[in-house]
Amino acid sequence: MANIQFGSQVYTWFMQGTGKGYDNKLDHMIKIAAQAGFTGIEPMVLEISESALGCGKYWLGDFCDPKRLKDALDEHNIKLAGLALVCAFDDDQLRPGEIEALDFTIDLLKHFPGSMLGTVTLPSGRTNDLQRRRLNVAKNINEVSKRGTDAGLKCSYHPNSPPASIVRTQEDYDVVLSSLDPKVTGWTPDVGHIIRGGMDVIATLNKWSHLVNHIHYKDYSGNGPEPWSQMGTGKLDFHKITEWLVQHKYEGWIICEDEAHIAVEDPDGVTIQNGQWCKENLVPLVG
Repeated sequence: MANIQFGSQVYTWFMQGTGKGYDNKLDHMIKIAAQAGFTGIEPMVLEISESALGCGKYWLGDFCDPKRLKDALDEHNIKLAGLALVCAFDDDQLRPGEIEALDFTIDLLKHFPGSMLGTVTLPSGRTNDLQRRRLNVAKNINEVSKRGTDAGLKCSYHPNSPPASIVRTQEDYDVVLSSLDPKVTGWTPDVGHIIRGGMDVIATLNKWSHLVNHIHYKDYSGNGPEPWSQMGTGKLDFHKITEWLVQHKYEGWIICEDEAHIAVEDPDGVTIQNGQWCKENLVPLVG
C-alpha cells in the first residue's frame, strides 16, 4: 500500500476572479473538498496587497489566522496539504514583498506540522534576460527553501506553463531543476504543465525522479489558449502516472487542480466530480 493522499487546490475557485462569490470563503472550499472525498487542501499565498486583490490578504482572508484555519479544517476532517507561495522569484535577489509573503507563509505553516511549503513562479514574461532570470529563479527558490527547511518545513518547487512563464520548456527545466539544491527543496511536477510545455510526462518524471516530493494533477486537451480538460477527459494517462508514483515509492500528496473552462462556472461541481473520478480510478491503484 502506497502512502499517497489526494487533495484539492483552491485555484479552481479563483479562476473566475475576485468578487464572484468565493472571496474569503476558504471554509467553503474546505467543505466541498471534503464532500468530494479529498483529505487535504492546498491554498495559495500571493505577493499582492489586499486592496489590489480584493479577496483578503494573500488570498486567505480571515483564514490568515491559524486558529480559524485549523478550526475550519478540523470541522471537515481535512488536512492542510501545504501552502503554495506564488511570486515572480526572478530578480537578482528576493524582493521585499516576496520576503514579507515568505515570512507570513513560514509563520502560518509552523502551526501545521507536515504541511508543504510550495513555491510557484508567477509568469513574468520571457522577452528580457531569460537565462539570467531562470538562474535567479533557482537561486531564490533555494534561498526561500533554505529558510523554510531551517524552520522545520518541507519545501517543493512548482513550475507552470502559461506563455509568460519562464520555466515551461525542456530547456527551462534543465536550467532551473538542475540548479535546485535537493538538500532544501524538492520538485512538484504538474503533469498538465509538463505536457503543455512540450515534454513527455513519464520521461520528465524519470529524469528528475530524485526531486519529486509533491505532485499536481490537471488534464490537458491541447485546444486553444486555455488548453485544459476536466480530469479524466483529456490526453493525460493518470493511471500510468499514478502507477509510476507507486513504483517509485512516492509518499505524499496528489493535488488535483482543475483549470478546465467548466470550473470557471462551477468549481464546486467540478471538484466533487474530480474527487469521485479519483476514488473510482486512482485510489485503487494506491491501495
